[in-house]
Amino acid sequence: MDLFSAARETQRKKEAPLATRMRPERFEDFIGQQEIVGPNRLLRRAIEADRITSMIFYGPPGTGKTTLAFLIAKYTKAHFETVNAVSTGVTELRKLIKEAEERYALHGKRTIVFIDEIHRFNKGQQDALLPAVEDGTIILLGATTENPYYEVNTPLLSRSRIFRLRPLTDDEMKQVIARALQDREKGLGDLQVELEPAALEHLVRVAEGDARLALNGLELAALTTEPGPDGKRVLTAEIIADSVQQKVIRYDKQGDNHYDTISAFIKSIRGSDPDAALFYLARMLKAGEDPKFIARRMIILAAEDIGNADPQGLLVAVAAAQAVEMVGLPEARIPMAQAAVYLATAPKSNACYLGIDRASADVDTVSQGTIPLHLRDASHPGSRQMGHGQGYLYPHAFPGHYVRQEYLPPELKGRRYYEPTTEGYEREIKARIEKWRTGGE
Repeated sequence: MDLFSAARETQRKKEAPLATRMRPERFEDFIGQQEIVGPNRLLRRAIEADRITSMIFYGPPGTGKTTLAFLIAKYTKAHFETVNAVSTGVTELRKLIKEAEERYALHGKRTIVFIDEIHRFNKGQQDALLPAVEDGTIILLGATTENPYYEVNTPLLSRSRIFRLRPLTDDEMKQVIARALQDREKGLGDLQVELEPAALEHLVRVAEGDARLALNGLELAALTTEPGPDGKRVLTAEIIADSVQQKVIRYDKQGDNHYDTISAFIKSIRGSDPDAALFYLARMLKAGEDPKFIARRMIILAAEDIGNADPQGLLVAVAAAQAVEMVGLPEARIPMAQAAVYLATAPKSNACYLGIDRASADVDTVSQGTIPLHLRDASHPGSRQMGHGQGYLYPHAFPGHYVRQEYLPPELKGRRYYEPTTEGYEREIKARIEKWRTGGE
């Protein structure tokens, strides 16, 4: 590198965002994820010994995935390549693999390939990597915010170790921010930034464990705040709120957030908590979740978890789904909220759900027997000659429109699939069934 290039690189580093400048260059400065990179932990030992194997770092933004890759680049004696998942095609990957083969053949030097946002690689790109990963031509480092078990090919997953990174805790976030405020070489130390306690709390809260978001918001606030007469730049909660703009909603419609949030929504309704149900509904809608998907899940829940304890619940859920189709967002959020609250506050019963599962189990595992002759179709002369329909008792011809007779096949006589609870309307159903079963009319 000539002097001009070196000067340009130095200037580039100075002008990089604060989050990039503050990226740790040694494990002692790495904040968070101590359960995987703390002293004597497997990953740290492997990196420090330069004995890593293919691995994928999975976690939310700003939790240290790229930093870990750069630490590996610093510690390893292997050749280190960084690949852009968006702009690198199969042709470029094959060229990279060929160069790695030649590098090892000529110099005995391994090649580590770091692919940020590996979930953006399509199946063809991932398949192109597989043989080289399998035979050790390259050591793969992947980083992704998406669940790799959904986004990465199974063969690649089976040859890689998955390390899940969590959002930084509030205390860890405060350490990151404090270090940036104090560092005079790479941080904001020379700007004499004073962060008010309320501003610090707001910054930590809105960042939600994302160090990159916190640091870049802090830098914007500091650079756009004029120093006072004493030379200090005092950052208030209002300044921080203006710089960060708004709370970022962590939500990926194909991964963990999608499944976790809808799970929390359904469980809140099942648990009869209308406030939590409204919160998760608002969160999903705000994040851009498909309202039809939410409505479908409410229909399923109405039948599964409420059932005949309140038959009106299913009608309300279906009506909400129709409202989504007819009205659309943002207005459809109102009937959806109405349905969520109704279902959350309705009496609960999963008797129908359990009943169909018991019946299905018998269909799969028990001899189903034959349909009794008196229940078989007798609409044509041939069937009547075979005795179909003979002995059938027409319920409407009896008092109370009920008469005892066997409906199940003989082999399943006495089976009970539907066992109503004493919740809501099912209390009446239960009393009615018990009356019939004991011989009442």
